[in-house]
Amino acid sequence: MKILIIGGKGTIGRKVSNYFQEKDEVIIASRSSGDVQLDIRDSSSIQAMFERIGKVDAIVGIAGEAKWAPLKDLSEDDFYIGIRSKLMGQVNLVRIGMPFLNSNGSFTLTTGILADDPVVKTTSAAMVNGAIHSFVKAAALEMEDGKRINVVSSGLVEDAVAKYQDYFPGHNAIPMHKVVNAYVRSVKGKGNGQIICLYD
Repeated sequence: MKILIIGGKGTIGRKVSNYFQEKDEVIIASRSSGDVQLDIRDSSSIQAMFERIGKVDAIVGIAGEAKWAPLKDLSEDDFYIGIRSKLMGQVNLVRIGMPFLNSNGSFTLTTGILADDPVVKTTSAAMVNGAIHSFVKAAALEMEDGKRINVVSSGLVEDAVAKYQDYFPGHNAIPMHKVVNAYVRSVKGKGNGQIICLYD
């Protein structure tokens, strides 16, 4: 398979990319490194990336950011950080990427536990994650030519514990091999419209 991984140099993306590279052709896209560069906030950048790499069998999005801060401190512009980056960035990967995805190919997007179990200071991120879940369920109804779309939603992953553990008191860290397997399930399986949750 020819697999495009956006965010393939990040905490999760690196492990996912390493797994698929063992047997598949992997193209890594990121903001400043990888095989091709793009700004996920910019639809013209996404378009240019697809035109450069051509058709692929799977598109995996593991990129996008959102502002973490107390609700009382969040401005309208702060909310738009997550809307433009993590939400519309991933929506545009699908919208623009559909003609570049081969028949029977798949999209895999990324959210997280905040969609269902938010913690303090994550109002914006939780909102964006929930919106992506709804988008995936609706978009799955309109996939054509055997194409599929799913989303991986994980809790606090092992490799990010040191950075984020104070935000998630009492949460169990999700082993990285389980996180990787969720992406394998989406790319190599047959599910469509699934929210693949890893919360325990």
